[in-house]
Amino acid sequence: MAHDYDLIIVGAGMVGATLALALAETASELKIAVVDALPLEPLTTLEPSTESGYDPRVSAVSAASERIFTRLGVWPLIAADRRCAYQHMCVWDAEGTGEIRFAADELNENRLGHIVENNRIQQALLARLAQTPIAMLGGHGIETLIREEDGWRLKLSGDVSLRTPLVVAADGGRSRVRELAGFALREWDYLHHAIVTTVQLAQPHGDTAWQRFLPTGPLAFLPLPDRAGAHYCSIVWSLLPEAADRVMALDDANFNQEIGLALEGRLGSVVAADARHRVELRQRHAKAYAMHGLVLIGDAAHTIHPLAGQGVNLGLLDAAELCDVLSAANLRGESIADLAVLQRYERRRMGANLAMMGAMEGFQRLFHADALPLRWLRNAGMQWLDQQGALKSVIMRRAMGLEGALPPLARNPEAGAQDT
Repeated sequence: MAHDYDLIIVGAGMVGATLALALAETASELKIAVVDALPLEPLTTLEPSTESGYDPRVSAVSAASERIFTRLGVWPLIAADRRCAYQHMCVWDAEGTGEIRFAADELNENRLGHIVENNRIQQALLARLAQTPIAMLGGHGIETLIREEDGWRLKLSGDVSLRTPLVVAADGGRSRVRELAGFALREWDYLHHAIVTTVQLAQPHGDTAWQRFLPTGPLAFLPLPDRAGAHYCSIVWSLLPEAADRVMALDDANFNQEIGLALEGRLGSVVAADARHRVELRQRHAKAYAMHGLVLIGDAAHTIHPLAGQGVNLGLLDAAELCDVLSAANLRGESIADLAVLQRYERRRMGANLAMMGAMEGFQRLFHADALPLRWLRNAGMQWLDQQGALKSVIMRRAMGLEGALPPLARNPEAGAQDT
């Protein structure tokens, strides 16, 4: 027996769950289901089984993303002592003297963003979704996707069958829905692997996000809240595969020493580290985000290098934009599955996503270049940019979502409806 819905979101991660919650607020008459291969019941405890007590996966939540979560009632559900607001950012080149510093007070803001564990965000979203009429179908993977005359039939594991005129693929970088629907994809390997873990530091992180560009790839120390007087950072260390092999094989003592030295000892010694996780880095971008009755958002549409922490923020802006497009079309009596409707979302988001992807690709190539003229150029450029207060302000305000073309859910209310 097939169950009918007006819209089915495949993928209940941060991006898919945000879209579902936003639509529950703005288009409550739509019958919506969220499908995910993982169980979707809120956990009774969020304490991870790590020495630090922190989950290894974190996100750098921008001001625009914070607005989205606040307006959806999600932000207050994330405990304040699990959100680390950072006021400063320091970026420097290991192959020279170039360094750039950003400070929130230079922007008349009290923070540049927050570092938050992904599981805290996810559980807050699920808790809010439990208060809506949206059907949450956890524990069901997608087996087949069949085009029918009036929409799609989804066959799920557990012999569940669903029908809908519109499917939203929010099922990540290796999207099963994108594959089954036949979307063309540009994809290439960064030839880097990211090592991710949480470290305890001898010195306070100073509410600063630290990033050093090494010849083998960027290293980021992202600040986490202190616990019982101990200081913590989440690290993302991008390495060439052979370097990642060596670092993953180190014992704890040698890893702690090496990671501390890789940051030039700016935060003192690394006292302890949780288990290390390794992630292959690939860039993906769908050549189109929409076809009739099906649309891609978040990592299903695009994945980028994590060096600037913008991936989840781009996905959340996708969700906010698609919500705005679908809600407006529904209010006008248009079919939300029509390609013309879905392409409005595609036009608004593809350019912004490509621009960010291009910038990250440019940074990654520039800092990986070993030629002496390029090393001199990037160091001189960093020193020059660090002295350009107005230009630095523009760059940071755009990255934070304080300015720029944003969907209504992400806009600064003080800027009104005409954010540009």
